[in-house]
Amino acid sequence: MVDAQAPAAGVRWEQVGTIGWLVLARPHRHNAIDASMMTEIGLTLAAAQSDPQVKVVVIRGEGPSFSAGFDLASDGEAVTQATGNDAVAEHARLRKNIEQMFQVWDFPKPDIAAVHGYCLAGASMLASLCDITVVADDARIGVSALPLGGGYITPLWMHLVGPKRAKQMAFQPGETMSGAQSAEWGWANYAVAADELLDDVTALAHRIARTPATTLQMKKHAINRLCELQGFRAQAMLGAELDALLHFSDETARVWNTVRELGFKQAVADFRSSPDGHHD
Repeated sequence: MVDAQAPAAGVRWEQVGTIGWLVLARPHRHNAIDASMMTEIGLTLAAAQSDPQVKVVVIRGEGPSFSAGFDLASDGEAVTQATGNDAVAEHARLRKNIEQMFQVWDFPKPDIAAVHGYCLAGASMLASLCDITVVADDARIGVSALPLGGGYITPLWMHLVGPKRAKQMAFQPGETMSGAQSAEWGWANYAVAADELLDDVTALAHRIARTPATTLQMKKHAINRLCELQGFRAQAMLGAELDALLHFSDETARVWNTVRELGFKQAVADFRSSPDGHHD
């Protein structure tokens, strides 16, 4: 059996029979994802992979949201250290983030994202890489509220929603769609009422768990392999290159500086109040 995880690093493990629940447990930060949290997600999945009792894993968020995305406090510090210094190192850092996200994709057992509240930016990458995504109909799924990078997030959306809808989201910082809309677009499998989400996902996980483990593994591998032959993994990794380039542009550096000087909320307010989005 997978050992229970202490919530200090922001991840908690709960197991009921053959169903494991990987809980994002930083509710005071809307489960914002930092480097230690990504490490804990990987370690928890590795333990679940080796546990024959676990047949399906569900990822959910504790508190009001699934996750607000990457923790900008730690991410901004990393960008500060890289800016004006080493674009190659910044590309390696961003690529590592994506590779860690792909631990969900590469996990050989079925995994389900149960999304409620906000699911933004990097968190949408995590949910996109799960095998199945079920959303509360009033959830808000979207991109960063500020133009802090390039094609890091939406390349993982494109195979789900198509290039035109991916561009519609990517071109507008802070753009979100409801859970119901995300299901209509194909980003999520389906949407349910918020108060029914966990019961619905629990029932779905149990139905999946009736199938033999080796059959589930081969079915997942077959579909994932086909997606990768169509270029899915390469599309995702391209995002690291584009983001690294933009992190060294003057325009993006100004946005990061504004975040550091004013804080994220005030920087967003200034951006939205400016007709051209410029930060003085």
